[in-house]
Order: sequence, then C-alpha cells, then structure tokens
Amino acid sequence: MLSKTANTQILCHKDAVTCADFSPNNKQLATGSNDKNLMIWNLNPKARAFRFMGHNDLITAVQFSPSGHLVASSSRDKTVRLWTPNIKGESVAFKAHTATVRSVSFSSDGQRLVTASDDKSLKVWSVHRQKFIYSLNQHTNWVRCARFSPDGRLVASCGDDRTVRLWDTSTRQCINTFTDYGGCIPEKKKFMLNELNNTFTSTFVDFNSSGTCIASSGADNTLKLWDIRTNKLIQHYQVHSAGVNCFSFHPSGNYLISGSNDSTVKILDLLEGRLIYTLHGHKGPVLTVAFSRQGDFFASGGADSQVLMWKTNFDALNYREMLSQHSKRVSPDPPPHLMDIYPRSPHVHLSQNGPIEVNPVVADTLSADPCVVEVGERPFSMAAARGHEDGPAGFRGHASASTRFTHLQQEMEQEECEEEGPGLTHLPGEHSELPGAVRSTLEHIVHQLDVLTQTVAVLEERLTLTEDKLKECLENQVLIQQEALRAGQTHEESRVEGPAI
Repeated sequence: MLSKTANTQILCHKDAVTCADFSPNNKQLATGSNDKNLMIWNLNPKARAFRFMGHNDLITAVQFSPSGHLVASSSRDKTVRLWTPNIKGESVAFKAHTATVRSVSFSSDGQRLVTASDDKSLKVWSVHRQKFIYSLNQHTNWVRCARFSPDGRLVASCGDDRTVRLWDTSTRQCINTFTDYGGCIPEKKKFMLNELNNTFTSTFVDFNSSGTCIASSGADNTLKLWDIRTNKLIQHYQVHSAGVNCFSFHPSGNYLISGSNDSTVKILDLLEGRLIYTLHGHKGPVLTVAFSRQGDFFASGGADSQVLMWKTNFDALNYREMLSQHSKRVSPDPPPHLMDIYPRSPHVHLSQNGPIEVNPVVADTLSADPCVVEVGERPFSMAAARGHEDGPAGFRGHASASTRFTHLQQEMEQEECEEEGPGLTHLPGEHSELPGAVRSTLEHIVHQLDVLTQTVAVLEERLTLTEDKLKECLENQVLIQQEALRAGQTHEESRVEGPAI
C-alpha cells in the first residue's frame, strides 16, 4: 500500500537522526539528531526549514503538542526543552532529571509531559506552569521510553530492566508489569530480571489509537502487542534480523511500521497478523519512524543522517470516522473489539510470510536543499529580558539572531500569522517594565525554585541508591540465612547418624 512515488530524501543533519514527529496539521516535521540540533521542516517544498540550537548534547526524542503550537525535545544534557516551532525560536528548559533524558511525550490535552531517563525514573511535568509535578519510580534500570494513553489516565514505560510497566496517573502507582509471560511478574522472578543481559532491553513502547493495546519493541529483534484489559500478550513478531529501535501505529490501528538496526523499515498488517512490506533505503540502523497524524505519510531517520519521507495509500478507508467511533468508547472496560485483540491467542509471526521488498535502492528523489534558518536559544529568563547574550558554547544569543534575521522574521510573521498559536507562558517582566525591587525579588524567587528543584532531584537520586543498597543487603541476608540453614541441617544429620558400630 505504498504509492509509486514512495519516498523523498531530506538532508541537513550532520549526524545520526534519532527522532521524528509530524505536526497535527501535517504541515511540519520535527527531527532531532546527534548533532545537537532540532530541525523543523516545513513540508511545503518552497518553505524554509528551521534549525534550533539550545541543547548541549545529542537530542534523544521530539514531539509536537496536540495543538501544534509547541515542540518538546529531550537530550543527553539531562534537560527537556519546549520550543515554539517558528522563526522566533523561543524555548524554556525543564531540569530535574539527573541523567540522560530518553523520551518525551505530551498528554492528549497538551497540559502535561512525561519524560523517561537513565536515572531510572519517569517524571511528569505541567506544561502551563512549566514545572515538575511528580516522579514514578519502580524501574530498576535505565528507562528508555514513556507514553501517555490517549485518554491521559495511564502511562506506559519500558526500559533496560526488560519490563513494560503500566502506571495509573491518578494514584501514581504501577498497576501492571508486562513480561514475556503475558502478565504481572511473580515476586520470585523480579530479582532474576535485574540480572538479564542487555540483549533483552525494551527500547520503545506506545499505545494504539484506541488505548486498549500497547506495543513494545526490544533489542532481541521482537515486537510484542499486549491487551491491557486482559493483561495478555496477543501478538509477537520476529521479522527483523537485529534489534528494533522504534515503531509507530497507523492512526487506524490496523498497521504498524518499525525501524531496526538491520537497516530496514517493515510494515505489519495487525489485522492479518503478518509482515506485508520490507522497505530499504537507509545505509545503516533505522533509529526512528513516525506516521503523520492522518496516516498518509510516514518518516524514517537513521544513523546515515538521512530523513526519508514515504507516502502511503492506507487512507483509502475513512479512518477518521473509525477513530470517532473509538473516541465514543469511553467506558473503563469496553467490550472486546476485533481490531484491538485479533488474533485471540499469542503466537509468533515469523518473517517467512512472503513480504514485498520495496525500493532496494532509494530512487533519485532527493529534495532540493531548503533554505535553513538558524535560530538560537531564547530562554525565558530575566537575563534574556535584560538583553544578555551570554550562554553555553554553541548557543546563539537572542540579540544576534534578531539582528541577523530581521528581514526573515518580518516575512515569516506575515506567512505564519494565521497558524501561529499561543506560545509558552512568559515570566512576569518579560515584556514589561518593572521596578527594580520587584524584579530583584522575582529573580530571587526563581533562583530559589531552581535550587529546590535541583535539591529534590539529588534527594531522589540518593533515595534510589539507598533502595538499591538496601535491596542488595536484604538479598545477601537471605543467602546467608539459607547457607546457615543448610549448614545446620548437615550438622544435625551427622549427629543423628553417629559413628558406625
């Protein structure tokens, strides 16, 4: 179901492309890279692309807000940034994680963010208030990915502890832990899971459009689908020859695309339970794939620094009407739906299903290099309001960007006046004159809040280390008691037997 004009090649990143996401109106594509840059591509061929600079290290994830007025990105620099996807390039940094932030996801109402990190935690943030709300801590190793459910009541996460966890956002508790066994982990097996090799790392997790199923991918070359109403594994695919890095559901929920270290993109038909297409084009691992909101396009990015745009005809059916029917199913335990749980019993889908190999060599459809506007960091801070341009190496100050691109900004503001929505909440004093004493007091409050946030993050890290040490001590104590018990039993047996007469 790919059109003959299958793909378009986009080049502008200078290193591996790690993440991609389409805007809700299908007019922009955001990509992040190991080159530390966030790119916003305007899909109109004659429009400009924007390169946003602000992160100090490689970008790991990117996502548009449901309204399309904001873009969130996460990075190995331990921060999350919110951007306005236009030439103004405004951004604000969220800081609370103590290690690489691997994933970022908006709730369906756009009011919250959930992030996943190598500090073994998930954190939920308020977008409007621009502050950290709470943490979710039960993973025992790096957390690779976290996603809100379509209704915002649940969060799914996965990580290097080989578990996929389901969280209730109202109680802030883990309500299910999925494994290869199709349900919750027995207590006696939890310690064993911590010792498993990284070969079994869970790399990505997401909900289908109806919120009744979640899928996870792994470094063991597999894709798994779980029904969260029955807590059962319902589909298990082994179609890649190397680790699966990412996947994306078609808006209909009937198809899934996946990207792998075997350099291919594969398309699965979830209704028939089989592989239908294998797509070639990347010269190295495929690190990200993403369907557009309407499902008529998808993008893939890889270690070859390329972004490939693919056109589909999955939209032959009226999936908007189908999705509207899904949105009406708001009961907590809806009746089984064939599209969600077919097939009814777990089984492995192997790659010997006669899939079609598409485009072994990328056609000569290289798009013309767009005009790229470099937009520097414009953080929301009192220093920026006073016109300070100092910042970390690699940043472009607000004043220099304004000076360099004044004529572009005037032109782009005319082009985007109808599409541009409300930006981020500005701190008091950003665009108004305040008495010096008030400004000084506000700066002091902001500084104290930053210190408090960092203190909470450090305390969480120490608590995690303490829990790990306590767990290790308890396990050692159990082993010592078992050894003592065995030694006592051996001694009693020797006394009962006594010397032979």
